[in-house]
Amino acid sequence: MTRRGPRIPGFVARINRRLPQWPPTLALVATLQAARLAKLLDDEALSPLCGRVFEIDVTDMGLRCRFGYGRRGFAPAWRDPDVRFRAPLEAFLALAAREEDADTLFFQRRLVVEGDTELGLAVRNLLDAIEWEKWPLFALLKGGRGVRRPEIEG
Repeated sequence: MTRRGPRIPGFVARINRRLPQWPPTLALVATLQAARLAKLLDDEALSPLCGRVFEIDVTDMGLRCRFGYGRRGFAPAWRDPDVRFRAPLEAFLALAAREEDADTLFFQRRLVVEGDTELGLAVRNLLDAIEWEKWPLFALLKGGRGVRRPEIEG
């Protein structure tokens, strides 16, 4: 099943490209750190990523998140990335919700991997190994199925 969300108007990307990219980067880094601390991302599995810099470029949103992984975990990064993943938002959402796999998106040219392709494959394998079902955000990406909502007393 391919997710085809609403088309992002072009002006959104034009505006976002002019804004600082650190707020979305901080949000992504905080999410990755939370997943790491919750043991969804295994430190041993992450070790090949140590000292490397990554960039997520959401093309239709005009957002670029550049971050690295080191001894203390994930952090924003300022140097050129070792590998860059470029795709529209709908492709990243389909990948995160496991509606599409990275290979399919790549061969359909909806996902572009630039730079160290071996590192890109390592990241893909790491993402495939994550037990997303244990993470509440995964259920939200799947349309809210399985999300436990708090009971309101009173």
